Amino acid sequence: MYNFSRELAEAAIHIKAIKINTVEPFVWSSGYSMPIYSDNRRFLFYPQYRGLIAQGFRALIETEEFDFDIIAGTSTAGIPYGAILADYMETPFIYIRNKPKDHGLKNLIEGLDAEANLDGKKVIVIEDTISTGGSSARTVQAVRNAKGHVDYCLSIFSYGFDKAEKTFNSLEYPCNIKTLLTYDTLIKTAKKIGYISSEQAESLAEWREAPFEWGEKRGFRKV
Repeated sequence: MYNFSRELAEAAIHIKAIKINTVEPFVWSSGYSMPIYSDNRRFLFYPQYRGLIAQGFRALIETEEFDFDIIAGTSTAGIPYGAILADYMETPFIYIRNKPKDHGLKNLIEGLDAEANLDGKKVIVIEDTISTGGSSARTVQAVRNAKGHVDYCLSIFSYGFDKAEKTFNSLEYPCNIKTLLTYDTLIKTAKKIGYISSEQAESLAEWREAPFEWGEKRGFRKV
């Protein structure tokens, strides 16, 4: 999967799907200042990169010989990539809302009849980015609550936080995380093509070790 990872790293930097700034960091929704920001929706604008991501997921599934019946997308960022992959592999597709609709059939899982369940079918969950893993793990649990069987959650990019691994392992039945673009490959590629300096790479390594303390140490208070 290295070639997909490296090519995605170069593409992400080129189209600004991933931005890095250690001087003026980005404020995440958590209120913490972070030196990196991922917006994988940017890939949707470029047909060649949409295809690259789908090909990468397909190669991963076929190489690892994952057994599955259904592709599921997380809401909302995982929906387009999951749907494209499902088309590539000619397989059923569903997506999982953050919460049930408050009207109509009050679906949580779209594509599945509101009065039905997944009846033990094997599902692969597609996510765009995994940070701490909380929302992705909740999606996995929602599929399991609907009597689906989930062993794998695949993402375009992952920060590689230990907390994400712990979150997925804390489920009643642990779920495996697989990602096309790893954080380490992103940083190595960014340094190689001159997008970041050696000093920035060191700062990013420190951030990865203690992401929620990195900003505070540099005078950026949580907002």
